[in-house]
Amino acid sequence: MNLARLAPWLWPLAIANLLANIGIVVTGAAVRLTGSGLGCPTWPRCTDESFVAHGELGIHGVIEFGNRLLTFVLAAVALLTFLAALGARHRKATRLSFVVGLSIPLQAVLGGITVLTDLNPWVVSLHFLLSMAIIMVCVVLLDELRSPDRGPAPALHRWLAFANLAVGWVVLYLGTVVTGAGPHAGDDLAPRNGLDPALISQVHAVSVYVLVVLTVALLVAALRSRMRWLSLVTGLVLAIELAQGVLGWVQYWLDLPIALVALHMLGAGLLAAGLARITLAVLPHRSAAEPAEHPDPDAPTQTDAATTLTR
Repeated sequence: MNLARLAPWLWPLAIANLLANIGIVVTGAAVRLTGSGLGCPTWPRCTDESFVAHGELGIHGVIEFGNRLLTFVLAAVALLTFLAALGARHRKATRLSFVVGLSIPLQAVLGGITVLTDLNPWVVSLHFLLSMAIIMVCVVLLDELRSPDRGPAPALHRWLAFANLAVGWVVLYLGTVVTGAGPHAGDDLAPRNGLDPALISQVHAVSVYVLVVLTVALLVAALRSRMRWLSLVTGLVLAIELAQGVLGWVQYWLDLPIALVALHMLGAGLLAAGLARITLAVLPHRSAAEPAEHPDPDAPTQTDAATTLTR
């Protein structure tokens, strides 16, 4: 197999990698929201006798088994991305795509453990958080392949970016705790974590407020420093956070309608990608295709997003 032929496909495959991993978060939410989490009551088989769903399992079996099949789609995209990186002889992209590919069977095993534990909410939260980590690695791969040349950002900007990342992880984790206390267990037999849904929702909301304040602070610092790329990505992340906040409150007051919860899960995937993006934006990066001609961190190539959009 001539891997060099796959090299031109590395960038679109890296994008597909990210989209597929965000997409499976949404389809996984659909499994839970339709009460299909135990549609296949065991793992790795769907039932003790069969690897595939059958008529007796009904629509819930079809939904759960369909979500399991999507794992193979993710694996195929990850494998092609890895092979394209090898063909392009891009060492860092090869390592990153390998990490993404390796995480997929790990995620499948963790998903199996959630089934074997009857959707224990604490195990389900780990399943979700691993997806968030995979999404972030996919963003690192994209940044490595195409991103503005830039030097290290000032210390204040770096501190604010990493604070955003840390608090963002707290927000994502507390979101899983809220889910574990709420009504969407994924199956009537699935346990809940026993926490007060109203109280933990308030704690989650406070963490979101802290994250928004930190993101606004980073955006103001980036604008004052005229760092266009950091300003752009931080502004987009702030928009995602505000949309997630509004959506979170609306779904809470409307007693968690399925469609809004699914949108909130999509927003969580986008938030994870955004948090990774702003963190990377304060770190130095040099294009693999071009020599570093501007060592000055304030040089135009660091902040001119238009240059990247036209590459």
